[in-house]
This record gives sequence, structure tokens and C-alpha cells, in this order.
Amino acid sequence: MQDHAMAPDIGLPPQERLLKPALLKGWRRRCPNCGSGPLLKGYLKVRDTCPVCHEDLTPQRADDGPAYLTILIVGHIMAPLLHIVFVRWRPEPLVLFTIFAIGCVALSLYLLPRLKGAVVGFQWARRMHGFGDDDLADEDRAHRN
Repeated sequence: MQDHAMAPDIGLPPQERLLKPALLKGWRRRCPNCGSGPLLKGYLKVRDTCPVCHEDLTPQRADDGPAYLTILIVGHIMAPLLHIVFVRWRPEPLVLFTIFAIGCVALSLYLLPRLKGAVVGFQWARRMHGFGDDDLADEDRAHRN
């Protein structure tokens, strides 16, 4: 029987980051690492570092992804709803436009920062765009010593 505590960890991957908790923390607009610190400063600007755990958040590259996801979700919710409302109640065109324009804007404003947080959480969990470089550098230093 081998003692696994004494076995060298050469070639093992860095500690796995769970995707679902990172996505949920991002959805709540919290740091994907600790879940306590705020992820965003302002409406959509991602902080450089977490004020609680000091996780470096500069590698994030959310860019246009959250906007595309917002359009996809809002469109898939509002288009069938628009059809149902029009067929069932036949409101005046101006009333229909006003209600659905306000609904689309409100839903978009609600979803956009949450989806941005979720995209950053996804990138962090999957070590994309440099989010895992520190772990790999620490592991490399440990193997040299």
C-alpha cells in the first residue's frame, strides 16, 4: 500500500475550480473566487482586483458576450410573449409598442450586469485569458524547489 501523502504531485493539474458556484457568484455580481467582494464597480465596469480576497480580475475578457446573451434571452422571452398578447387581446399598436419597449429595456438593464458577472465567473472557473497563470506559476516554482 502506498502512502499518497508522500507521493510527489508532479504532473497533477492545478486545483479544479467548480463552474456552477463561479457562475452563481458572477450572477450575483460577486467575486468568483470568494463570493464576498463586489465584482463590478458601477454598472458594467469590472474591478481590477477583489477588495476582499485580492483576486486579480484584470484577465477577464467579457467584451460583447454579455450583450449578445442579453439580446438572445430578451428576444426569446419577448417575441413569443408579443405574439401571444397580440393574438389574444389585439391591443392598439402604440400601446403594444410602448409596453413591450419598456419591458425589453427593463429586462435588458436587469440581465446585462448579471450576465457579465456570469461570463467573468465562467472565464475564471475555466482559467481562460490568464485567470490560471498565477496557479501555474506557483506550481512551476514548487516543482523547481
